[in-house]
Amino acid sequence: MFIKKICLVLWKSIFVLQDIIYINLSSFLALWVRFNMDLSAVPPEFIDAVLSVAVINTVGTVFIFALCKLYTSLWRYASTKELLFIIQACFGSLLLNMLGYSLMGQPIFRSYFVIYITSLFFLVGMSRFFFRFAKLFRPSNGRQRAARAMIIGAGEACSVVMNELEQSKNLNTKVCCIIDDDFRKHGTRIHGVKVVGGRERILQSAEKYKITEIIVAIPSISQKERQELLTICQQVANCELRVLPGVYQLVRNEFNVSKCRKVRIEDLLERNVVELTTEKIGRYMSGKSVLVTGGAGSIGSELCRQIAANGVRQLIIFDIYENNAYSLQQELKSTYSNLDLVVLIGSVRNGRKLNNIFAKYRPNLVYHAAAHKHVPLMEYSPNEAIKNNVFGTYNTALAAARYGAERFVLVSTDKAVKPTNIMGASKRICEMVMQLFNNRSNTEYVAVRFGNVLGSNGSVIPIFQRQIEAGGPVTVTHPDVTRYFMTIPEAVSLVLQAGADAKGGEIFVLDMGQAVRIKDLAEKLIRLSGFTPDVDIEIKYTGLRAGEKLYEELLIDAENLLRTENELIFIDKPIEFDENEFLLALERLHSAAYNESDSIKQLVRSIVSTYEIDLKCEPPPQAMLQQVEFADVGVDFQSDTLSDCMQKLESIS
Repeated sequence: MFIKKICLVLWKSIFVLQDIIYINLSSFLALWVRFNMDLSAVPPEFIDAVLSVAVINTVGTVFIFALCKLYTSLWRYASTKELLFIIQACFGSLLLNMLGYSLMGQPIFRSYFVIYITSLFFLVGMSRFFFRFAKLFRPSNGRQRAARAMIIGAGEACSVVMNELEQSKNLNTKVCCIIDDDFRKHGTRIHGVKVVGGRERILQSAEKYKITEIIVAIPSISQKERQELLTICQQVANCELRVLPGVYQLVRNEFNVSKCRKVRIEDLLERNVVELTTEKIGRYMSGKSVLVTGGAGSIGSELCRQIAANGVRQLIIFDIYENNAYSLQQELKSTYSNLDLVVLIGSVRNGRKLNNIFAKYRPNLVYHAAAHKHVPLMEYSPNEAIKNNVFGTYNTALAAARYGAERFVLVSTDKAVKPTNIMGASKRICEMVMQLFNNRSNTEYVAVRFGNVLGSNGSVIPIFQRQIEAGGPVTVTHPDVTRYFMTIPEAVSLVLQAGADAKGGEIFVLDMGQAVRIKDLAEKLIRLSGFTPDVDIEIKYTGLRAGEKLYEELLIDAENLLRTENELIFIDKPIEFDENEFLLALERLHSAAYNESDSIKQLVRSIVSTYEIDLKCEPPPQAMLQQVEFADVGVDFQSDTLSDCMQKLESIS
């Protein structure tokens, strides 16, 4: 550190000595130029006048330069702002000179001052901007071929990007052309690079200039416009796409080239991002104690982040995976230092643990995100899906009712609609549990149903990205398989919106636009990575997995939907079922699951009439439902049977 300070002082001293030379050289240049570049022709009184003012002029000008930040600016990043500093400093020196000659009564010709300031500005400016000029002629890195870039957007952001690319030591990028839809900018130049036309010239210009990288430098662009631009850009072969971050980073001067992120697949969602009423959510959650089960998972962790940002009194995170829980705890502590944060490890299967948590912390709101969600894995472990999803939900819902929680929000899935897998069927039963408890307690129970979440643990996008990084192939189960997609922030905002809007018993559903073909997603992601599908990276079809279907449905009957304040959020009609029969069925299901029955799927089918069992992963036919004997396995739901649990619940309400 001491050596660095010495080096800094020496470096500033060199600038000061250099400026002292330039100040005095400018004075004598003014005499030399005025008298036809012949010093012998200069009258002695003018030379004496310059010498007599020299000390005052030198000391005063150096002081003015210091005030104008000429010794504290980083000149390798010099821009118009630093040029303005130099102009101010030179004019300050000019005024000092005029005042000095006037007060000391020294004779001087009037053109002296014009020539003096011109010379001083030229010498000081050249010495400061030498670093910038030198970078323009810096030889390319011989070990790395220069990337040829196209920038879309000829605004202030474009200028910032070009400055950063010029100044970066680590990047070897040449901007070859600029695209902008404003016809008034066509033919103009930014930093010497031509604006060649609008978006209709993207493909033509990419081929003409052999573009290998496209940067979208329009931070305020809408989601729809970004989709249109990126759809065109992804047709450019072997080209990497990058998107400028938000406009607020430019305003705060936080932008650098490293923050110009790669295009993510969610940029190409074929719909606008859902906008939700965050003020209403904030008012609803402010000052309350909130419990999030499965709080360390993909959805749960984002729920915790957004809940923490809404001024809650206390946030309780409950999860079985301690590594993720610890990481989230450290993140939230760092971001929200005043947050009353409680992180607990345990399983929602443990009713005693849940009762202890609810009795101790008395949460007002409960967001239930704990679940087994991987479809193929659950097909071969159906009992675990039932134990964790159905009875984990039941345990949590029962504790919420017993200890007077205001509202309970279940995170559900589109796979619960006409399910073809045990995971979806288990979530359908969870939705029925919500309706059961909503009818029999003072707590308001709701479910939120949405499609696949981009970037969540185990989702298709991270898998595709890893496969592309490995050189392929990218595996798709079927060329016609489609899914609904949304981003993690959208999914979480929907859950929070449901909690704020709920009156009890609803199933909230998001209008997610058109379903997307997984094959198309794979092709887009390959192109966004700079490759050509089935040329550089192979797409390989592996066949539908156990429990998987070609398409998912968000709704059962679209005609019976109710609108909410948000035009993209709807409410599905209540589930019709006999509650007493359902309780008896749950009791049988509980015994079968904990007895590891091979007929668990048939029993689930008797509860969820729309469930279609995938026969590919079924056990041998000798294990029939009617042959199974359900024995007491000692699992404690704070009573011996589920019926007893519900009797206690009824006594509460």
